[in-house]
Amino acid sequence: MKQYFAVFLLLTFSLPGFAAKKSLYEYFRVGAMEDVADIATTPGTVLMGGGTDVDAAFQWMCARSGNGDFLVIRATGTDAYNPYIQELCPSGNSVATLIIPTIEAANSEEVIAIINRAEAVWIAGGDQSNYINYWKGTPVQEAINARILERIPIGGTSAGLDVLTQFIYSAQANKGVTSKQALADPFSKFISLDSNFVTTLPFLSGIIGDSHFITRDRLGRDIAFLCRIYDNGWSNQPRGIFVDEETALLIDGDGIGKVVGNSHAYFLQAPGEPEVCESKRPLTYKDIHVYRISAQVDSSYDLFAWQGFNGTEYNVSAIEGVLTSDQDNLALY
Repeated sequence: MKQYFAVFLLLTFSLPGFAAKKSLYEYFRVGAMEDVADIATTPGTVLMGGGTDVDAAFQWMCARSGNGDFLVIRATGTDAYNPYIQELCPSGNSVATLIIPTIEAANSEEVIAIINRAEAVWIAGGDQSNYINYWKGTPVQEAINARILERIPIGGTSAGLDVLTQFIYSAQANKGVTSKQALADPFSKFISLDSNFVTTLPFLSGIIGDSHFITRDRLGRDIAFLCRIYDNGWSNQPRGIFVDEETALLIDGDGIGKVVGNSHAYFLQAPGEPEVCESKRPLTYKDIHVYRISAQVDSSYDLFAWQGFNGTEYNVSAIEGVLTSDQDNLALY
């Protein structure tokens, strides 16, 4: 019989009345109760575009973990990933979910010890502002980066994807920015950017990521992010990796990415300075190079060389807040 148990640590008592304090964090685990040790792992990174999870991406991570202890981290939510991943990876030693909902929890020695014992780390979807506000600048951030340097696989979906690239749409406003809003004003109050949460993935340096790309029509907002990155002085030729729903980009340790799932991943590079990137003025940013790779075609992308194989390339432009494409069918995606 499979073992299933939940651990709620740091339960202490306070006066008056000896009322139990709520745990700083929650930890749920299935599989073996004892961690494995001295397992050889293979580095790899998964950027998943949200929506329905892609089974093959988790199986790829499990294989690279040496079938060790797979850890899901999140700021809110449940342990729903545990049985799902365990079913996909039946040879794995364990699957656990660690919910880290505050800065105080992110400074907990017990939380860091759990991360340090994982052979694979998955950052769940949700709200990336929580990851920036609660985890950045804490031992959790340090532990994630240290585990990557120790060559374990890491991945994330939706908000978890967003924080893996060097530049981050941090979503600090009370609602996410739409393409229409961002194209009309690339300095919209709904655009907030951050950087350097994960610093140990060199092939994601100089890049901003986004998910739900086609499904939520995010091309316009992502081009606005590129203009803001240039305006911030972060990059002279801003780049982005944008992944659609039900799709995952699997990046090996050499920076070669392939797509699994149902749709596409897109690699964008701006040519340099935007023509018009100003507050309260529609965006003009021309000749953004696009390279698209598909889950249905044997295509790939070399992130270090910034060059694709067997994909589709074209240019898109924002002109006074309106997107155009030079594809034969004029399609933006």
